[in-house]
Amino acid sequence: MTISAMTKLSFSARMRSAALAFGLALSGGLTITAKAADNPYGLIDPQTISVGTMGDSKPYTFTTADGNFTGFDIELFLNVADRMGFKKDQVIFTGQEFSALMPSVANGRFDVAVAAIGTTEKRKQTVDFSDGYLAGYLSVVTPDAEITNADALKGKRLGVVQGTLQEIYAEKNFTGTDLVKFPDNNSAISGLNNGTIDGHFLDYEAAKDYTTRYSALKITINIPSFDAPAGFVIRKGNDGLRTALNKGLHDAMQDGTWKTLYEKWFPGSPMPDAYLPKK
Repeated sequence: MTISAMTKLSFSARMRSAALAFGLALSGGLTITAKAADNPYGLIDPQTISVGTMGDSKPYTFTTADGNFTGFDIELFLNVADRMGFKKDQVIFTGQEFSALMPSVANGRFDVAVAAIGTTEKRKQTVDFSDGYLAGYLSVVTPDAEITNADALKGKRLGVVQGTLQEIYAEKNFTGTDLVKFPDNNSAISGLNNGTIDGHFLDYEAAKDYTTRYSALKITINIPSFDAPAGFVIRKGNDGLRTALNKGLHDAMQDGTWKTLYEKWFPGSPMPDAYLPKK
Protein backbone atom coordinates (compact mmCIF):
# COMPACT_ATOMS: atom_id res chain seq x y z
CA MET A 1 0.00 0.00 0.00
CA THR A 2 1.32 3.41 -0.94
CA ILE A 3 1.81 6.22 1.57
CA SER A 4 -0.93 8.17 -0.20
CA ALA A 5 -3.35 5.24 0.17
CA MET A 6 -2.42 4.82 3.84
CA THR A 7 -3.04 8.53 4.42
CA LYS A 8 -6.47 8.30 2.80
CA LEU A 9 -7.34 5.24 4.91
CA SER A 10 -6.19 6.97 8.09
CA PHE A 11 -8.27 10.04 7.25
CA SER A 12 -11.30 7.87 6.50
CA ALA A 13 -10.93 6.05 9.83
CA ARG A 14 -10.68 9.34 11.69
CA MET A 15 -13.85 10.60 10.02
CA ARG A 16 -15.74 7.42 10.95
CA SER A 17 -14.54 7.73 14.57
CA ALA A 18 -15.59 11.37 14.74
CA ALA A 19 -19.00 10.56 13.28
CA LEU A 20 -19.46 7.75 15.79
CA ALA A 21 -18.45 9.99 18.70
CA PHE A 22 -20.83 12.70 17.48
CA GLY A 23 -23.62 10.18 17.19
CA LEU A 24 -23.03 8.88 20.71
CA ALA A 25 -22.93 12.40 22.10
CA LEU A 26 -26.14 13.28 20.27
CA SER A 27 -27.78 10.10 21.48
CA GLY A 28 -26.73 10.82 25.05
CA GLY A 29 -28.10 14.34 24.82
CA LEU A 30 -31.40 13.07 23.51
CA THR A 31 -31.57 10.53 26.33
CA ILE A 32 -30.97 13.20 28.97
CA THR A 33 -33.61 15.42 27.38
CA ALA A 34 -36.08 12.54 27.22
CA LYS A 35 -35.47 11.71 30.88
CA ALA A 36 -36.09 15.33 31.87
CA ALA A 37 -39.32 15.34 29.87
CA ASP A 38 -40.45 12.08 31.48
CA ASN A 39 -39.71 13.40 35.00
CA PRO A 40 -40.33 17.18 35.00
CA TYR A 41 -40.70 17.30 38.79
CA GLY A 42 -37.43 15.54 39.57
CA LEU A 43 -39.14 12.74 41.52
CA ILE A 44 -37.44 9.64 42.87
CA ASP A 45 -39.98 7.62 40.85
CA PRO A 46 -41.62 9.68 38.06
CA GLN A 47 -44.89 7.76 38.53
CA THR A 48 -45.32 8.48 42.25
CA ILE A 49 -44.71 11.17 44.85
CA SER A 50 -43.07 9.86 48.03
CA VAL A 51 -44.06 11.90 51.08
CA GLY A 52 -42.60 11.89 54.58
CA THR A 53 -45.10 12.87 57.27
CA MET A 54 -46.18 12.24 60.86
CA GLY A 55 -48.81 9.92 62.28
CA ASP A 56 -49.61 11.72 65.52
CA SER A 57 -50.03 15.42 64.73
CA LYS A 58 -53.80 15.78 64.61
CA PRO A 59 -55.46 17.64 62.92
CA TYR A 60 -52.56 18.27 60.54
CA THR A 61 -51.30 14.76 59.84
CA PHE A 62 -52.27 11.57 61.62
CA THR A 63 -53.19 7.95 61.04
CA THR A 64 -56.68 6.49 61.28
CA ALA A 65 -57.55 3.15 62.88
CA ASP A 66 -56.96 1.39 59.56
CA GLY A 67 -53.46 2.87 59.24
CA ASN A 68 -54.21 5.47 56.56
CA PHE A 69 -52.91 9.03 56.79
CA THR A 70 -55.35 11.93 56.95
CA GLY A 71 -55.64 15.48 58.28
CA PHE A 72 -55.64 19.00 56.87
CA ASP A 73 -52.11 18.86 55.43
CA ILE A 74 -52.67 15.41 53.95
CA GLU A 75 -55.94 16.33 52.22
CA LEU A 76 -54.51 19.61 50.95
CA PHE A 77 -51.43 17.90 49.54
CA LEU A 78 -53.54 15.21 47.85
CA ASN A 79 -55.61 17.95 46.23
CA VAL A 80 -52.50 19.75 44.99
CA ALA A 81 -51.00 16.48 43.74
CA ASP A 82 -54.21 15.71 41.85
CA ARG A 83 -53.92 19.08 40.09
CA MET A 84 -50.42 17.99 39.03
CA GLY A 85 -51.83 14.76 37.56
CA PHE A 86 -51.15 12.34 40.44
CA LYS A 87 -54.07 10.31 41.77
CA LYS A 88 -54.39 9.32 45.42
CA ASP A 89 -52.79 5.89 44.93
CA GLN A 90 -49.76 7.58 43.31
CA VAL A 91 -48.96 9.51 46.50
CA ILE A 92 -47.11 7.32 49.02
CA PHE A 93 -47.09 8.55 52.64
CA THR A 94 -44.55 7.28 55.19
CA GLY A 95 -44.56 8.23 58.87
CA GLN A 96 -41.41 9.46 60.58
CA GLU A 97 -40.32 11.42 63.62
CA PHE A 98 -40.46 15.14 62.94
CA SER A 99 -36.72 15.66 63.36
CA ALA A 100 -36.00 13.18 60.53
CA LEU A 101 -38.37 14.65 57.94
CA MET A 102 -36.27 17.45 56.48
CA PRO A 103 -32.99 15.47 56.45
CA SER A 104 -34.84 12.64 54.67
CA VAL A 105 -35.94 15.04 51.92
CA ALA A 106 -32.48 16.59 51.67
CA ASN A 107 -30.91 13.11 51.39
CA GLY A 108 -33.34 11.95 48.68
CA ARG A 109 -35.40 9.45 50.67
CA PHE A 110 -38.60 11.45 50.09
CA ASP A 111 -39.69 13.86 47.39
CA VAL A 112 -41.67 16.00 49.84
CA ALA A 113 -42.23 16.38 53.58
CA VAL A 114 -45.74 17.36 54.69
CA ALA A 115 -46.42 18.01 58.39
CA ALA A 116 -47.27 21.69 59.04
CA ILE A 117 -43.53 22.44 58.81
CA GLY A 118 -42.77 26.09 59.50
CA THR A 119 -40.58 27.95 57.00
CA THR A 120 -37.44 29.42 58.57
CA GLU A 121 -34.22 30.83 57.16
CA LYS A 122 -32.17 28.20 58.97
CA ARG A 123 -34.20 25.35 57.48
CA LYS A 124 -33.93 26.92 54.02
CA GLN A 125 -30.19 26.40 54.19
CA THR A 126 -30.68 22.66 53.59
CA VAL A 127 -34.12 22.31 51.93
CA ASP A 128 -36.54 24.39 49.88
CA PHE A 129 -40.15 25.24 50.75
CA SER A 130 -43.30 25.81 48.77
CA ASP A 131 -45.21 29.00 49.42
CA GLY A 132 -46.90 29.12 52.82
CA TYR A 133 -50.31 27.55 53.34
CA LEU A 134 -50.90 27.67 57.10
CA ALA A 135 -50.16 29.88 60.11
CA GLY A 136 -51.29 29.63 63.69
CA TYR A 137 -50.32 29.72 67.35
CA LEU A 138 -47.80 28.01 69.62
CA SER A 139 -49.40 26.80 72.85
CA VAL A 140 -48.57 25.37 76.26
CA VAL A 141 -50.83 22.59 77.50
CA THR A 142 -50.61 21.66 81.18
CA PRO A 143 -52.66 20.51 84.19
CA ASP A 144 -51.06 23.31 86.24
CA ALA A 145 -53.40 26.33 86.29
CA GLU A 146 -50.61 28.55 87.62
CA ILE A 147 -48.59 28.29 84.38
CA THR A 148 -50.10 31.22 82.51
CA ASN A 149 -47.02 33.02 81.13
CA ALA A 150 -43.35 32.54 80.33
CA ASP A 151 -42.24 33.64 83.79
CA ALA A 152 -44.32 30.86 85.36
CA LEU A 153 -42.36 28.32 83.30
CA LYS A 154 -39.10 29.11 85.08
CA GLY A 155 -37.90 26.08 87.00
CA LYS A 156 -40.50 23.88 85.27
CA ARG A 157 -39.91 20.92 82.98
CA LEU A 158 -41.41 21.72 79.59
CA GLY A 159 -41.80 19.17 76.81
CA VAL A 160 -40.98 20.03 73.19
CA VAL A 161 -40.83 17.87 70.06
CA GLN A 162 -37.29 17.83 68.76
CA GLY A 163 -36.73 19.90 65.62
CA THR A 164 -39.96 21.91 65.81
CA LEU A 165 -40.57 25.66 65.87
CA GLN A 166 -41.63 25.19 69.49
CA GLU A 167 -38.18 23.88 70.39
CA ILE A 168 -36.50 26.80 68.60
CA TYR A 169 -38.79 29.36 70.25
CA ALA A 170 -38.50 27.84 73.72
CA GLU A 171 -34.71 27.68 73.63
CA LYS A 172 -34.61 31.38 72.75
CA ASN A 173 -37.39 32.74 74.96
CA PHE A 174 -38.10 30.43 77.90
CA THR A 175 -34.97 31.10 79.90
CA GLY A 176 -34.75 29.22 83.17
CA THR A 177 -37.05 26.48 81.86
CA ASP A 178 -35.83 22.88 81.71
CA LEU A 179 -36.65 21.70 78.19
CA VAL A 180 -37.32 17.97 77.77
CA LYS A 181 -37.14 16.82 74.14
CA PHE A 182 -39.44 14.14 72.74
CA PRO A 183 -39.68 12.47 69.32
CA ASP A 184 -43.40 13.21 68.97
CA ASN A 185 -46.42 14.75 70.70
CA ASN A 186 -47.89 11.48 71.93
CA SER A 187 -44.82 10.57 73.95
CA ALA A 188 -44.68 14.10 75.39
CA ILE A 189 -48.34 13.98 76.43
CA SER A 190 -47.73 10.60 78.05
CA GLY A 191 -44.89 12.21 80.02
CA LEU A 192 -47.18 15.07 80.97
CA ASN A 193 -49.93 12.74 82.17
CA ASN A 194 -47.55 10.65 84.28
CA GLY A 195 -45.86 13.68 85.82
CA THR A 196 -42.50 13.44 84.08
CA ILE A 197 -42.93 17.00 82.76
CA ASP A 198 -45.01 19.99 83.91
CA GLY A 199 -46.21 21.18 80.53
CA HIS A 200 -45.88 20.55 76.80
CA PHE A 201 -45.26 23.21 74.14
CA LEU A 202 -46.91 22.47 70.78
CA ASP A 203 -49.12 24.03 68.13
CA TYR A 204 -52.55 25.30 69.13
CA GLU A 205 -54.70 22.93 67.08
CA ALA A 206 -52.90 19.84 68.33
CA ALA A 207 -53.07 21.20 71.88
CA LYS A 208 -56.80 21.73 71.51
CA ASP A 209 -57.24 18.13 70.43
CA TYR A 210 -55.32 16.78 73.42
CA THR A 211 -57.44 18.84 75.84
CA THR A 212 -60.58 17.18 74.46
CA ARG A 213 -59.03 13.75 75.05
CA TYR A 214 -57.63 14.46 78.52
CA SER A 215 -59.90 16.55 80.74
CA ALA A 216 -57.10 17.43 83.22
CA LEU A 217 -55.13 19.27 80.52
CA LYS A 218 -55.73 22.93 79.69
CA ILE A 219 -54.25 25.40 77.22
CA THR A 220 -52.78 28.18 79.35
CA ILE A 221 -50.43 30.07 76.98
CA ASN A 222 -50.95 31.01 73.30
CA ILE A 223 -48.21 32.71 71.27
CA PRO A 224 -48.89 34.02 67.71
CA SER A 225 -46.72 32.37 65.03
CA PHE A 226 -47.43 34.02 61.72
CA ASP A 227 -43.82 34.72 60.77
CA ALA A 228 -43.00 31.11 59.85
CA PRO A 229 -45.94 29.78 57.80
CA ALA A 230 -46.09 26.06 57.07
CA GLY A 231 -44.95 24.95 53.63
CA PHE A 232 -44.30 21.71 51.76
CA VAL A 233 -40.61 20.77 52.04
CA ILE A 234 -38.74 19.71 48.89
CA ARG A 235 -35.15 18.94 47.92
CA LYS A 236 -33.02 22.05 47.50
CA GLY A 237 -32.88 23.20 43.89
CA ASN A 238 -35.89 21.17 42.71
CA ASP A 239 -37.51 24.19 41.09
CA GLY A 240 -39.80 22.16 38.83
CA LEU A 241 -41.54 20.53 41.76
CA ARG A 242 -41.65 23.73 43.80
CA THR A 243 -43.25 25.67 40.93
CA ALA A 244 -45.89 22.97 40.39
CA LEU A 245 -46.72 22.80 44.11
CA ASN A 246 -47.05 26.57 44.31
CA LYS A 247 -49.41 26.67 41.35
CA GLY A 248 -51.55 23.91 42.87
CA LEU A 249 -51.63 25.69 46.23
CA HIS A 250 -52.63 29.02 44.73
CA ASP A 251 -55.36 27.37 42.66
CA ALA A 252 -56.67 25.55 45.76
CA MET A 253 -56.82 28.84 47.63
CA GLN A 254 -58.44 30.74 44.79
CA ASP A 255 -61.24 28.23 44.08
CA GLY A 256 -62.13 27.85 47.77
CA THR A 257 -60.70 24.36 48.32
CA TRP A 258 -58.30 25.59 51.01
CA LYS A 259 -61.14 27.37 52.81
CA THR A 260 -63.35 24.26 52.75
CA LEU A 261 -60.58 22.05 54.16
CA TYR A 262 -59.70 24.63 56.83
CA GLU A 263 -63.31 24.85 57.99
CA LYS A 264 -63.44 21.04 58.13
CA TRP A 265 -60.29 20.55 60.19
CA PHE A 266 -60.17 23.81 62.20
CA PRO A 267 -63.80 24.68 62.93
CA GLY A 268 -64.13 28.07 64.58
CA SER A 269 -60.47 29.05 64.10
CA PRO A 270 -59.64 32.37 62.39
CA MET A 271 -58.57 32.17 58.75
CA PRO A 272 -55.71 34.31 57.36
CA ASP A 273 -56.95 36.52 54.50
CA ALA A 274 -53.87 35.62 52.46
CA TYR A 275 -55.20 32.09 51.91
CA LEU A 276 -58.78 33.02 50.97
CA PRO A 277 -60.15 33.55 47.42
CA LYS A 278 -59.40 36.96 45.95
CA LYS A 279 -62.49 38.73 44.65
